[in-house]
Amino acid sequence: MFAIMAPGQGSQTPGMLAGWLRDPVCAERVRAWSEAADVDLVHLGTRASAAEIARTENTQPLLVAQGLLAHEALAPAAAEQSAVVAGHSVGELTAAVYAGVLTPADAVRLAAVRGRAMAAACAEAPTSMAAVVGGDEAEVLARIAELGLTAATFNGPGQIVAAGLTEDLQKLAAAPPGGATVKPLPVAGAFHTPYMESARQTFAAAAAATPFERPRGILLSNADGEVLATSEVIRRRLVDQVVRPVRWDLCLRSLARLEPGLTVSLPPAKTLANILRRQHPELAVLPVNSARDLDKVRARLEAAAGAAVRKGEPARAGV
Repeated sequence: MFAIMAPGQGSQTPGMLAGWLRDPVCAERVRAWSEAADVDLVHLGTRASAAEIARTENTQPLLVAQGLLAHEALAPAAAEQSAVVAGHSVGELTAAVYAGVLTPADAVRLAAVRGRAMAAACAEAPTSMAAVVGGDEAEVLARIAELGLTAATFNGPGQIVAAGLTEDLQKLAAAPPGGATVKPLPVAGAFHTPYMESARQTFAAAAAATPFERPRGILLSNADGEVLATSEVIRRRLVDQVVRPVRWDLCLRSLARLEPGLTVSLPPAKTLANILRRQHPELAVLPVNSARDLDKVRARLEAAAGAAVRKGEPARAGV
């Protein structure tokens, strides 16, 4: 068994598609996705500034597109193994493709709809997010609740992201929980909170009109780290995720329980790969930072598949 992790917003960097687009096949694929999503991914992935790609409506389809550029390249090497896939926030759309639930074009299109809707929701109230690092978790959560904020993301022990009204986040920063540091995040609003309800409704309509297939392999949910087994449950979870906390800590707990022989961290790979290494150093992780890394990943997956055959283990479709 191997695993795939897909990143979420915040991991983007300027020029992140430039190396991939030197391949004519990748370039044609990205142009097709751009048309499907009504967004210029070629510009965003090559010439756009850090400020432009940080805009929610741009970041989300761009991240999903980059994660999917590796999909067809890795699929043949992975096809003889079972897979567990998980995505962080918008990365769940990328993960859904690797699990066979969505087509790449539909995933990028839905990411664009989601990003535009969340950007519009951010304009409805002055909200933001802040990382709360360190401190006792119970005290951190109590302080967040006391100020009327939401614990919107749990990345692991000592890594909770609070979200809500900007004035309440300023109060949190001025009087943080004991032993904790509050770091404002450069985001447009309070993602994964009820402030995104209008975005949830817009995204729900788009998801309802999109075909979802039954997953192959194991697809983990951001809501609780549990396995999602049916297309309708996946559709509902993806929609509700817009207003619900991301429990990446529980996804990683499930991943550690499943003990994959290799975890592939899709590009941009650094953030999720580092979180996994800190929390579960016993798990082997291989980051994909550029197209050049694909040969290494394929070799590792093919070696693992060969080892499984020699041991007489049954093969199952992975991605």
